[in-house]
Amino acid sequence: MAGAWHLRRATVLPDDDGPRDLWIADGVIVDGPVAGATTLSDRCWVLPGLVDAHCHVGLGPDGAVSPETARAQATADLAAGVMLIRDAGSPSDTRWIDDDPSLPRVIRAGRHIARPKRYLRNLGAEVEPEHLVEQVRHEARAGDGWVKLVGDWINRDVGDLAPLWPADVAAQAIAAAHEEGARVTAHCFGEQAAAELVAAGIDCIEHGTGLTDDVIADMAARGTALVPTMINLARFPMYAAPAREKYPVYFAHMTDLYARRKQTIGKAIEAGVGVYTGTDAGTVVPHGGIGEEIEEIADLAGATYALGAASWRARPWLGAANLEVGESADLLVLDGDPREDLSALFAPSTMLLRGTPVVR
Repeated sequence: MAGAWHLRRATVLPDDDGPRDLWIADGVIVDGPVAGATTLSDRCWVLPGLVDAHCHVGLGPDGAVSPETARAQATADLAAGVMLIRDAGSPSDTRWIDDDPSLPRVIRAGRHIARPKRYLRNLGAEVEPEHLVEQVRHEARAGDGWVKLVGDWINRDVGDLAPLWPADVAAQAIAAAHEEGARVTAHCFGEQAAAELVAAGIDCIEHGTGLTDDVIADMAARGTALVPTMINLARFPMYAAPAREKYPVYFAHMTDLYARRKQTIGKAIEAGVGVYTGTDAGTVVPHGGIGEEIEEIADLAGATYALGAASWRARPWLGAANLEVGESADLLVLDGDPREDLSALFAPSTMLLRGTPVVR
């Protein structure tokens, strides 16, 4: 149950104004002091709740999972400090999570939209290009302001990655989503689909291993975001290995994308593309891995950048507040400054979700 809490001499990131008292009552940040508040910590660093911007709650390797399994997935994410999830495609109805204050908030993108026999089975809504706009409108209305396209996948007829959608049709679909008030993101491993979708005005790219210098510059100019899912990209050799003999071009392409993944994502960061953390948990990647994803981004751009990508920059990008008066008290309390020593992030003394201590 939410109570009244006091964090004495707290440095609230990303502020650098020095320590101050932070007061919490009835689940929200308030002006203090608050009579009867329990002091949780003295001299601490406070981080807004973490974000997993590419996660799949309610999804398993074979498709939809039971509510019990979905709860376990969300609980594992929360235990790692994730308090806001952008669910980047799930066949399960997880609206019941919204009524459970003990679970992270979830922003949904509806189901993945793919073409028949051009993606993993049982995961997405499968349509041919002539029905893409209609399906996008449906998912925009079913989700929470996002639509997820599968931008490319192996085309077995050509033996390599190839776009799923003609460029003009994809552009019409993105425009339709925008008319519905939704943003669009897309799974893109290769070069062509990412270039076409960014040119068509897409709002975000997932993975992005095929981003060229020109496309990165276009993304920076347009404000197109990137969620690279670094811990998923590290699995490319596993994904490509079964294709070595039958689809050697695809195998070589995936191997090359893997080899230069860090250089590619690093270029996007340097160019000013908005990069955010996401684990792609739900099928191959286990839930609760946000810490590893933050470490991967920190290796490319430093701890402060990675923390922002997982917290104070990611939250407003998704329409959520940071730790301001009147806003939900979703936060991690740390004994050290994670900008100086990232390991402090992985041992919070307290976590509050909606002002209630998280039991770990």
